[in-house]
Amino acid sequence: MRRAPPSPPSLAPNLDPDLDSELPDEAQAEEEDDRPSKSEMKRQSHVLQQLGLQLSELSGARLEALELPESLTDALDAYRKTRSFEGRRRQLQYVGKLMRQVDPEPIREAIAASKLGSAKETLALHHAERWREELLASDDAVTRWMNAHPETDAQQLRNLLRSARKDLLNTTPDQRHGRPYREMFQLIKSGLAAAQAAEMPAEEDAGDDE
Repeated sequence: MRRAPPSPPSLAPNLDPDLDSELPDEAQAEEEDDRPSKSEMKRQSHVLQQLGLQLSELSGARLEALELPESLTDALDAYRKTRSFEGRRRQLQYVGKLMRQVDPEPIREAIAASKLGSAKETLALHHAERWREELLASDDAVTRWMNAHPETDAQQLRNLLRSARKDLLNTTPDQRHGRPYREMFQLIKSGLAAAQAAEMPAEEDAGDDE
């Protein structure tokens, strides 16, 4: 008995549903492309942690004005109270995680405003220090100071100058300056602050006229 020849291979496409389900469709592929990479997620986490660190350095009044979630303010308070390096690192990671739930822009603006205020304060201190050195070095500076700040008690200023100059002659560079030297700085700083406060209404009036 002769055997029937083998059937030719089928040319029909493979309709196995299991194989088709393994192939991602275009929507799934696009969704995967939109997902951030691990390195990008790590970078974003680091940015939020650094923002949280700066946030922890703000004053209580600025933090209150931001109206942050209670969970975040509690986490910031816990971070400030933590002393160990590892504990602070882990707590900062937690702060960064909570930062994902808030809008970062108002926080960045508050931090920038705080830095600007600190810069102005530092500039004012340097200004007072320069005046003190000039007053100690020359009596001409005393005349210029009194012309610019006539409300200053001239007798008090001259007494402090006399005592501070005497102390400087008997003080070595590694010794702490005497009390008159420090009191002079406070007197100068107060005079500069008063002058600045007196100028502010005039500047506001000029702005209103415009």
